[in-house]
Amino acid sequence: MKIQDYLRVLKRRGWLIVLITVLTAASALIFSFLQTPVYRSSVDVGIQAARIDWGQAQTVKILLDSYVTVIHTRPWAQRVIEDLDLMLEPETLIGDVIIASDSQNLTIQIDVDANDGEQANRIAKRWAELFVEWRNSENQKQLKEDRVFAQILQEPSYRLLRPKWKINTAAGAVFGLLLGVLAVIALEWFEAGIIRTPRALEEQTGLTVVGIIPPVAPSKR
Repeated sequence: MKIQDYLRVLKRRGWLIVLITVLTAASALIFSFLQTPVYRSSVDVGIQAARIDWGQAQTVKILLDSYVTVIHTRPWAQRVIEDLDLMLEPETLIGDVIIASDSQNLTIQIDVDANDGEQANRIAKRWAELFVEWRNSENQKQLKEDRVFAQILQEPSYRLLRPKWKINTAAGAVFGLLLGVLAVIALEWFEAGIIRTPRALEEQTGLTVVGIIPPVAPSKR
């Protein structure tokens, strides 16, 4: 096909591509607004050794993963539930909490997902506070120079985790665009063997049309 042919197809069926694109984008947008929003609250806890030297720093880095293992447990979730009077099961709460260590910055990040952003903040903060309290109690059993302290670096803050309506709408539009193009290609393929004009007949056969028999109008009764 020549460029003129593509332009002719686009002019004739472009409305179909636009229609399908708009419909899929609108559907994705509506679906996004119908979803229950989920918010994620994050809080960072800094870990610091009482004695600043290379050996102690390496020890703290090794301990970070063990701290994550200690605080990401069912008993810990149960304490948070009791302290905040939450109507949740420990297993459910643990599934909504992500805890990860950063050995480079010597921090532990606690992420909490919930349908209520403020509740996510409360859970994240209480989880971090319990960790700080636990470290303080453990430090009482150790020499001052061997103690490891935990400190909440900033108040937890939440953000919308999903739905991402802008991303969903854009993805729906792209999908609709591709679907529309495929639909036009399919229609053109099905109609490729149908000759509608003398010019098309000449292009298909290589012959010159010298005459056209006009259609016969139905006789009036």
